[in-house]
Amino acid sequence: MEQRSYVRLLPIVIALIAVAYKFLSTPSFVNPETGRKARVGLNPQQEQALGLQSYNQVLQEAGSNVVRSGPVVDQVTRVARRLAGAAAAHGQQQYNWRLSVVRSDQVNAFCLPGGEIVVYTAILPVTQHSAGLAVVMGHEMAHATSRHGAQRMFQQSIAQTLMTGAQFSLTNLDWNQQRAVMGALGAATQYGAILPFSREHESEADHVGLLYMARAGYDPQEAIKFWQRMEAQAGSGRQPAEFASDHPSHGHRIEQLKGWMPQALQEYEKAPEKVPASEALAPISGN
Repeated sequence: MEQRSYVRLLPIVIALIAVAYKFLSTPSFVNPETGRKARVGLNPQQEQALGLQSYNQVLQEAGSNVVRSGPVVDQVTRVARRLAGAAAAHGQQQYNWRLSVVRSDQVNAFCLPGGEIVVYTAILPVTQHSAGLAVVMGHEMAHATSRHGAQRMFQQSIAQTLMTGAQFSLTNLDWNQQRAVMGALGAATQYGAILPFSREHESEADHVGLLYMARAGYDPQEAIKFWQRMEAQAGSGRQPAEFASDHPSHGHRIEQLKGWMPQALQEYEKAPEKVPASEALAPISGN
């Protein structure tokens, strides 16, 4: 009986050894802005290839909804260039930044691991002006420069290895018991590891993006106003509880931004050129 217990534990032991090997053999990345150290599951070349592939797919699916010219595209491009300059001037690797504006009712924007940025038009009324847009784009660009995609690849690889080891250790149980145990382990992994990691990435992107916009000459206090507008738009009761979300709550984000604000204001004071917060975004036009 005791020997059977050892046999059942063997897959878990093997999984733990595999995880230890992955951890020791995987390179780490230290964020130059926050000092946070993390393991990354992709090298920069792999990130660029993956990002470009996903970017081309997004544009292909968007088709005629891609806004190729006009004042808004020009404004978004100017903000991106300012932010890219702020990132490059403070120890970040060089990115071949690409940018597209897409007509969509999604209140969203994103930046892929290789530096490909997509801004959906529905977020522009919430940003209101170039400083608000810098909040959003600085945050998204910070995901790329902080290598969050590569970190998630590593985390997912570790979780998958452990889950596989656990699954093999349960082969003596009937199917319903296996399903119940694996379901519980999956939930524990999701709520105890994956979602907290994602929220940590979001908070780090908020912090780094705040510094980018300040160095680029945008008033960092506009970040708080933007998230207040996002909170008002979401309305009460529409956000999930923070523990069940991959993003911090709007209120938590605002409190964190207030804590980082003295540092950001110092960077803003050193910016060679200040961009007026009243620089409103133009209406959507162009092809």
